[in-house]
This record gives sequence, structure tokens and C-alpha cells, in this order.
Amino acid sequence: MDKIKKYIYIVVGIIAFILGTIGVVLPILPTTPFYLLASFCFVRGSTKFDNWFKNTKLYKKHLESFVSEKSMTLKEKIYILVFADTMILIPIIIVDSIHVRIFLMALIIIKFYYFIFKIKTVKKNSQKSIVKGNDYSE
Repeated sequence: MDKIKKYIYIVVGIIAFILGTIGVVLPILPTTPFYLLASFCFVRGSTKFDNWFKNTKLYKKHLESFVSEKSMTLKEKIYILVFADTMILIPIIIVDSIHVRIFLMALIIIKFYYFIFKIKTVKKNSQKSIVKGNDYSE
């Protein structure tokens, strides 16, 4: 059963990686959430895949600063929030259950709280200098 879980994590990680990579080219898909999912899955599925993913240029460009500093640019935050809210609004419109709608609205509120208060907002230039260990903000 443990082996099956690992394979599922690897497959989901690969799918998330592919979708995130498509998001680099097509602005319709957000890159960061898919890469976060890929990283989560690779950590649980395979050390080999995890090491490979963390050494790719795509990971370093789109995710490394978020993982190391829990920071994003305002543009990245807005992009992710708009995409996620659009995806959450579809079931809110389609589903007739008031309980599901309340749950989804609570999810939106929690998501906004997390992005506003838990993830630092940085300028694009300062984000790259933080990752390199050159925080000149003093």
C-alpha cells in the first residue's frame, strides 16, 4: 500500500509539474500553485524526483523564493487569487447546496487571510536579492 501511495504522489507531481510548466508559457494557468503541488508530491513520493525538481531552473525561478522566504510579489499574489477564486466561483454558481456554498465562501476568506497576512509581499528586485542572501533592505 505504501508503494502505491508513492506512485500516486509521483504521478500527481508529474502532472502538476507539466501544468505549471504550461503555465509558464500560457498565462491562463498559474505556475506557482502547480509547482507547489508538484514539490509537495515529490517530497512524499520520491527523493530522486524531489532532488531533480529542486535543481530545475523552473523551480529556482518560480518557487525557490517562496519556499525559502514565504514571500511573493503583489502581481503573483493577485494572479493566484484571481485564478483560484474563478475556479471556486464555478461550483458556487453551479451547486444548489447552501452548505457547500458557505464552505466555499469560507475557503475564499481563509485563502485571502493567508495571502494577505502570512505571505510577505515584496518587490520583484528585492525578492531575488533575498534568495541570493543579499537582503539590502536595512
